[in-house]
Amino acid sequence: MNSVQGLLAASVISIQNSCFVYPACQNCFSRLTLDSRRFNCLKCGCTGEAKDASYRYRLSLKIADTNDLFDITVFGSCLDPFFGVTAENLQRYIQDFNQLSGETNTESSTRVLVQAVETCFIGKRFIFGV
Repeated sequence: MNSVQGLLAASVISIQNSCFVYPACQNCFSRLTLDSRRFNCLKCGCTGEAKDASYRYRLSLKIADTNDLFDITVFGSCLDPFFGVTAENLQRYIQDFNQLSGETNTESSTRVLVQAVETCFIGKRFIFGV
């Protein structure tokens, strides 16, 4: 699952999703279903308290090399240096910001985060392990 088959130097054309952090199962990394008190992994059956859920980065990108366009998804802690914090901490910062600002509609904080990510990635060239 983590073995790199090759390297691809390509430029980011666009960001394909606006949700860069997701609640992830610690056993299989699948997305957890959350309610106000509990989490559940539909893939491996792991359960627990919602406050104990772990978070992971998931960034879907459209990239281009000199010949082709590709859709790729980058997962996990390799994105920590770009965001400056772990996915867990970013999720906590977003929740704290929304609580402190009294924000009931999280669209504005999501929009600002998407703009920041677009500024950091779009038009930049990276080497991707594929």
